[in-house]
Formats: sequence, C-alpha cells, structure tokens
Amino acid sequence: NYKKDPVFQLVFPQPNMIDKKIVDEYSRIEDDGERMKMVVKYRDKTNPHDGKQILNRPSFYWEDGALEAIDGGQHKYPQVFLLFDKTTQGCYAYCTYCFRHAQVRGDEDMFIQNDVDQVHNYLRKHKEVTDVLITGGDAGYMPYSRLNEYLGPIMEDPELMHIRTIRIASRALTYEPSVVINPKYDAPLALFEKLIDHGVQVIWMGHFSTPKEFLNIHTLAAIRRLRAHRINIRSQSPMMNHVSLFMDENGKVEIDRSAQNWIDLGHILMMLGMNFHSIYCARPTGEHDYFTAPLVDMNKIFSKIYRSLPSIGRPSRYITMTSSAGKTSMMGTVDVFGKKAFALKFNEARNMEWLDKVYLAEYDEEENTIEKLKPLGGGEYFYEDELARIEKDLKDKYDMSM
Repeated sequence: NYKKDPVFQLVFPQPNMIDKKIVDEYSRIEDDGERMKMVVKYRDKTNPHDGKQILNRPSFYWEDGALEAIDGGQHKYPQVFLLFDKTTQGCYAYCTYCFRHAQVRGDEDMFIQNDVDQVHNYLRKHKEVTDVLITGGDAGYMPYSRLNEYLGPIMEDPELMHIRTIRIASRALTYEPSVVINPKYDAPLALFEKLIDHGVQVIWMGHFSTPKEFLNIHTLAAIRRLRAHRINIRSQSPMMNHVSLFMDENGKVEIDRSAQNWIDLGHILMMLGMNFHSIYCARPTGEHDYFTAPLVDMNKIFSKIYRSLPSIGRPSRYITMTSSAGKTSMMGTVDVFGKKAFALKFNEARNMEWLDKVYLAEYDEEENTIEKLKPLGGGEYFYEDELARIEKDLKDKYDMSM
C-alpha cells in the first residue's frame, strides 16, 4: 500500500495534513487572488519561525561602532554557526514535515547569505565558534567554487583556526545520491580531504528516518564514496507519525513497531560505518498535528530504542525538542512523593549554564510539545525570567541591525 509507505509520506503531501474545514473553504473560493490571500493567511498561522529563529540572526560591531547583521546566519549556541548560503536555498525534494518551510518557499524574512567575507569577519570576532554548519535548504547544492570561498580561508587564515569542524547538512544521500557519485563532485571531495589533512573534520549530516531509504544502491555507493574520502556521516531526524512513528486504526501509537523502525535503522547505520546524532520530537510548526504524537509515547519508543542498541550506536542525547530556550531532552519519568513527572534537561540553551540542571514537569498523557508542559508544583521554570530578558535584548539588537 504505497499510500502508507514511509517514504511516500515523507515526500508527497497528504490530504489529511490540512484540516478538512480549511480545504473545503479553499475549494469554495473561485477567484485566484482570493485563494492566494487565504493561503498566505493560513500559512502565517502555521508558526513558520518556530522557536523564534529570527532572534538567532547574528550581528557584529565594526571598529567604528557600526552594527552589521549577518543576513544568512544563525548563532544561537556558542560553538555552532549556521550558514544559509544563497546557493543552498533549494532542496532535491521537499520533506512534508519541513520545519524550515518559510526558508525554502522564499519568505521575505528568510535567511540568505550573499557575502562570504562578512561571514569570515564575524567568525574572526567569535573565537568560541568551533563548528560551521552549512545548511539551507540543502548544503549539497553548494558548488565547489563557493565551498572553496568559504572553506579555503579556514586553512590559511590564523584568525580562523578555531574552526575545527565543517558540517554539511544534506538529504542528497536519500533524494539525489548521484550528486556525490558524479565525477563533478571530485573537486568538493578533494577540498574536504584537504581540510581533514589540516585538522578540520568534515561531517556529512544525513537525515535518515527509515531503513527503506537504503534500498537505493546509489545511496550505498554515495555513502561509501564519502567514507572513502574520510568524511564522517551522522544521521539526525525527527520521530514523525506516518514516517517513522506509527499508529493503529484507532489512533493508538504502536510502540514496538515504531521502535523497531529506529532499531533497524541504527543497525544499518552502524553496518555502513555511520551513527545516530539525534532523534527529535516534531517541532510545533507546519502541519504539526498530522505528524506528532503524545510525548508519553515518544518517550516509551525512545527508551526502547536506547536500550536495544549497543552504546556505540545510540543517539548522542535523549529524544529532544527545540524551542526558543534551547534544545530540551526528555530524560524519562520519575515519581516525586507519589506524583509522576517528566524529567527534562537542556542539551543546548541560550545560556549554556542551564545545561547543569535537571528540572521537572507535570506528567501529561496528551501533550505533544515539551515547552507546553507545566512545571511540577506550579509556578515557572527556573530559566523563564532570564529567557525573557535574553529574548528582549536579542530583539532590540535585531531591530537596530535592521
């Protein structure tokens, strides 16, 4: 049944993704202009910049005091700078659950970097950055000439030698593995090897969700070619209903079947010399209700995955959801004086000292979004007041730079 096939669900939009009332209302409109107005209005309600991503846009001061914004960058956590270059705005195919739908459809407030020197100037002033993550869209689109503009100076400029890792975020291994196999990719591979010889590791961030993605022999060939050139491959992807999480006809999550998808995937990754990086919860954006499931069930699935894989093949952190505050891992459940609770912990945060604390949320069998969980015992979470101040400062700085 191709309609229930995970890869089909991953790539082809489904009728049930959008509420039937919205679809019916759209169908009744005959004028194309009015239809488009409705689409834009609906689109704006889908939380296109979840986690307040717009606040992650970095800026820096020149010696004369002028403030300059990086149009195509995000710098939320100290060690990692995200680069959205003008050449990486497209995708080989568009994931139905994409959380960057505002980016790939070309909204006015999208992140897009035109000036290479601007990025280098920013990095020279931020020695805490160790990793540059080239993303988009799909980083596989970046041509050799553009890659060399960005990456060449990292090997040559003493002021950029704090950069130790280049990450290439791409779904090309699933959607268009011929990009890597093609002789035209010889030059990028040679550049990556030169970086490695200079002590800069290159990580290809794949996004595998299901074992079916490895049925393409070209995918296997592309993986082997990358590894032959000493490029490490890591996989990160979200746990999504219909793709990598499954429910029965009554809407009940099938824990064992869903976990087995990831366990099988983990063994395939290890067999091919790769590993998991992260497994995420569905972010509250786009058609979130179609793809998500209760946190209680996702926790059970992840726990089974974690205990079923050998330590070397497990994800690097517990199942995680991103919010403006940071990346929060669900560590599991705990009983506190007879009351059940979720144990939560940041693995990335706007203030990295927040990572030192485990905090508790009320147990909720229906909630599907970590940031909507209520603090155990009422009140506020320990970080909320500071987060509000940080967000205000970032908003003020963003407004100044714009």
